[in-house]
Amino acid sequence: MDSRLPFPALPRGKAALQAGIVYAIDGGDGHIFYGQVSRTSGIGFFRHRSTFLEPVEAVAAGVMSRFGVNRQSIGRAVRAGAWLKLGRFDLHPDLAQDPLLVQWPVGTLRVSVWQGDAVIRETMVHDPTIQALEVIASYDAIDHVPSRLRADFTQPNDAWKVGGTVWRERRLKEDLATRFPDMPSHKLPPGWLPTHDGV
Repeated sequence: MDSRLPFPALPRGKAALQAGIVYAIDGGDGHIFYGQVSRTSGIGFFRHRSTFLEPVEAVAAGVMSRFGVNRQSIGRAVRAGAWLKLGRFDLHPDLAQDPLLVQWPVGTLRVSVWQGDAVIRETMVHDPTIQALEVIASYDAIDHVPSRLRADFTQPNDAWKVGGTVWRERRLKEDLATRFPDMPSHKLPPGWLPTHDGV
């Protein structure tokens, strides 16, 4: 099998979500990114990119980010050649436990911090201790994951545009409120505290 991009389209391909499965992901920029299915069927993405398949090196790297990916979209990505299943590898230690995630209901500043199926605590969205935590969301494997991985890897000044962490989501909401001041859906809730550069 040719290890260069693009990956082969697999019309009968299906998503595999067993712990340890590693996927190669077409980053859309000539690079391959890598994700591994965690113990709880989430996906962690490694701080490694390459132009040829390097799954061993990827799994040896640190986990760059963990975020939700729509399961049906993974199957579509495999069939389209946007993702390629590389097989099962030893589970990265950082993927053995559930991550801390933040649930942020629309129109409020109050958020819940989750780990697995349990709420750990409730707090305010501007709480400095949660700014680097991921906001619960479901990314599309083809339409959203590549841009998210590029932003996480290169950390451009406008990385917040793809969402992700609490700080990025706050910054994104501020941008939408500025650009669309007449849209009620983008109005910031009362008591909003502005973001500052960085986390």
